[in-house]
Amino acid sequence: MRILHTNDDGIYAPGLAALNAELKQLGDVSIVAPATEQSGVGHSITFLEPLVCKEVFDANEFRGYAVEGSPADCVKLGIAELVGTVDLVVSGINGGLNAGINVLYSGTVAAAIEGAFFRINSFAISLEYDPHADFQSAARIAVPLIRQILELKDSTPQLYNINIPTSAVVKYCRGDFPLVHVVPMGVERYGEHYIRRQDPKGRNYYWSTNDPPPKRTDHPTDLTCMADGHVTVTPLKFDMTDTLTLEQMSSWKLRVQ
Repeated sequence: MRILHTNDDGIYAPGLAALNAELKQLGDVSIVAPATEQSGVGHSITFLEPLVCKEVFDANEFRGYAVEGSPADCVKLGIAELVGTVDLVVSGINGGLNAGINVLYSGTVAAAIEGAFFRINSFAISLEYDPHADFQSAARIAVPLIRQILELKDSTPQLYNINIPTSAVVKYCRGDFPLVHVVPMGVERYGEHYIRRQDPKGRNYYWSTNDPPPKRTDHPTDLTCMADGHVTVTPLKFDMTDTLTLEQMSSWKLRVQ
């Protein structure tokens, strides 16, 4: 199996290194990752300037390609020019969860979506933020999940988002395997507050916060299950068409007036 590996934390990110080591169990892995951190860039791609790309080495060992662009750029350029056709695209491990509405902002998920554009099975892997995050253990959780999903799924290429809370990693390290839940993404609004401050010249600036936290819902989602310490898997799709509304509108007689 040929695997294209990227993330949005940059080619030197510890999450990428830890996951790359475990992914080698599944096949031949090629890294194409941003030269610098690209968190929160969503699915941006580079149009108005050239994409600078260079080979990166650890001593005499080839690490991969560093691209001066977004995570989506890396997957697109990787498949089109640098690596060629692959069987699997994996993005991560991101330092910070990409669940709920954050899926829409995530560069990690966007890289996996780009792989899905090419009709390639694609995974986004994220670990809850912790200054002492155990990426190695998270990788040992994630890769067997990827293997199981690939063995169980049908032949249709699919996009998956996997999130791992810190408590699940702690449980895993104690030899007590955390539960895995296949759930939808939460769509509740949260994290809309800002802190307003002034710079030395008296100009206002704003820091985004994570407040308020997401509200608890009666039905399980990635947010609720992670709050309970479970690993979550969410199948995603990039076709954003509202098919029910589309069907309702099909009988409308709209015209230019």
